[in-house]
Parts: sequence; C-alpha cells; structure tokens
Amino acid sequence: MPPARLSRRGLILGGAMGMAGAAMARVRMAAADAPASLLAHPPSVVTDPPRQWGPQAPPPYLPDPDIIAIDPSFSNLAYGNANIRLAWRGGDWLEGPAWSTQGRFLLLSDTIRAQQYRYLWETGTVSVFRDQSYNSNGNTFDAEGRLISCEHGMRRVVRWEHDGSCRVLADRYQGAPLNSPNDVVVHPDGGIWFTDPGYGDTIVEGHPDAPGGRANRMGRELWTKDGEIVARFAGHARQDDHVFRIDPRTGDVRAVLTQQQLASPNGLCFSPDGTILYVISSGAGPGQNGPGGDQRIHAYDLMDGAARNGRVFADMMLDGHQLGPDGMRADIFGNLWCGAGGPLGLCGVVVYNPAGHMIGRLRLPRGVSNLTFGGPKRDTLFMCAADALFTLVVNTQGAGLS
Repeated sequence: MPPARLSRRGLILGGAMGMAGAAMARVRMAAADAPASLLAHPPSVVTDPPRQWGPQAPPPYLPDPDIIAIDPSFSNLAYGNANIRLAWRGGDWLEGPAWSTQGRFLLLSDTIRAQQYRYLWETGTVSVFRDQSYNSNGNTFDAEGRLISCEHGMRRVVRWEHDGSCRVLADRYQGAPLNSPNDVVVHPDGGIWFTDPGYGDTIVEGHPDAPGGRANRMGRELWTKDGEIVARFAGHARQDDHVFRIDPRTGDVRAVLTQQQLASPNGLCFSPDGTILYVISSGAGPGQNGPGGDQRIHAYDLMDGAARNGRVFADMMLDGHQLGPDGMRADIFGNLWCGAGGPLGLCGVVVYNPAGHMIGRLRLPRGVSNLTFGGPKRDTLFMCAADALFTLVVNTQGAGLS
C-alpha cells in the first residue's frame, strides 16, 4: 500500500503539535531543573500584593497556600481540593456561629449591632434572624433543636422554645447578676455550660455597670443612655468571672471554675466523648483587676459534673508570638480547631491534636473570634473574622451539637 498523503493543513498541524510538544517538554525540564526560588508562588495572605477574596477575586489556587500543615497528620484532616472562601461580609463583629441541623442554616451573632443573622446553606444568602438580640455572643442548639444564646446586654443565658417563647436559664449566681455570658456548649448529659467574663460590660457590646461598679468605677459612662430596658431589667454590677453549669433537670446554676482557678474564661468545648472540658483563658476584661488570663487553652477532666486535674493544654505560641485565642471546637477525632488573633501571617485558626501538639493552621487576613462545624455533613468549617464569614470544607466532622 502506498504511503498516505498528508494535506498541507495536516502537515502544518502536525508540525505545530510536534513543536508544541517539544516546547512543553523543554519547559518541564527547565522547571524541574530550576531552583525553588524561581518557581511561581500563588498569592496568599502574606504576599505582596496579597490574596484577593470574594466574588470578584480570580480563581483560587490549589493547594490553597494559606492552609499550612505543620505535621503530616494534618493532611488527613485538610481536603486538598478545597479552598478557604470568603462566604459573606457584613455586620460589625461576628460571633457565636452555631449550626442548626433541623433548619439547615448557620446562626451568627453581631455583638455590636445587637442582631443575629441566618446564613442559608442552599443559597449562601444572609438575612437578619433576630433584630434585637441584646448584644448576643455565643450560641448553640441543644439536642431538641432549641437555640441557646448568651446575651451581653441583658447579662443572661436564654433558650428559645419551639413555641417562640424565651426562657431565661441563668441571669444571676448567689443573688448577684451575671457579667456578660460569652460562650455556651451543651454536654452529652444535657448540662449547659457557659463562661461569664466581663468582655460585654461595655457601651459598644452591652452596657457598663452602674456608677461605682467595677466596669464603671468613676461613674462617667452613661450606662442608662438608650438602654432603658437593660437598665431596668439587666444586671447593674460586675462580679468575678466564672465557668458555670446549668443542671438539665433542676435548672440550678453552679460555678464549676472560679476566677481564682481560671481567670478570664472565654471559649469552651468538650472532647468528643464528653470526658474533657477545654476552656480558653483570655486577657483581662473590663473592670477586672490584674493581668487577666494567660491566653492559653486549659483542659480539665470531668467527674460527676466537676472539673478536676486542671492543666495547660496548649500555650498558643507560634513563631515566638503569643496568639490571642478566643473560640474553639473539637472534631470527631478529638482535634481542637481554635480561632486566634495575632500578627498578620499568624492569625486565623490553629489546630491541635488531642496530645496538645499544633499540627496545622489556616492563615486568614484577620483574627478569628469563633468557629464551628456545619453543613449537612458537618464537614464545613465556618469561621467568624471581624465583619467576615469564611468557610472551608475539611476531611473531618465536628463533634457535639454545634
């Protein structure tokens, strides 16, 4: 058979493909021989110009340059085909993310605007859920799907019942009003645990004490200005900080940890089996004498509702800098995902394994106040960072209810 004739177009196309293939081979060889310093680096939080976020940003790179594995074990938790995403910007200071399994939405607090928002999973849209939340901070849903919220303004912990009514779970301890309940979680036994520092005893995120109180010693702050309801019904004086437990059967409020045992308690969560309590000790709050907390994560063994064998779980040190921890959640493997503030390049989320070793971190353009796992599979990490909500699909799931 005579050889097939090639058309002019075929010759040109074949020659072009051959030259292109040879060129690509040379590029690959050059890239393989090039030193790492000459290879392209994708934009990240710390590049100049920095990484862009939001709907107008260019397509993100994979793997995400701001997902950093410190230990190889973190690779089993981070999903390599997922990027950190800016899901929404709005509000002033976002806090208390909690996932509603029944409603398939994420609830958020805006402590400054005194509103709660609802992020819908299906559409990614955000709307006002409650227009007056009395500067709510921490939120959680119990096993019956009822919302439990910590209110700075009214200095109380409330639960919203299925019929729409509001039940006050705690607003005082031993006759003294609470400070500004901050974070709240539900134990597997039904007990409700919350921290009560004084971070919300301010004009911006709640209301200060009455004149002469610890958070308004000089009496210069007009604590009743535009606050007739809180001035009439809410607590008027700051007391010591505590970690409290509300008994699921009797409703009694009991102090589990005092300010002397753990200063400035902030975020808290349980190990997946409910046997260990983790509490973050943050800096001094308004009206608190002394340096406040040590900005570390502390762990306690739970025995009959009591916290024992207190110890430092993680010192929150990174590259010689003391990070400022705030909120945290555990995944099903017992790893702690902790939001932290600090210098640009270090702030974001740090992840510790059950032994207290930092194994990975998520680099964000600002510190993270609190976070939670959500989504239908509970494999999406929602991170509150000032006025922004970031998300990341992970290769693990959240432990607990929210």
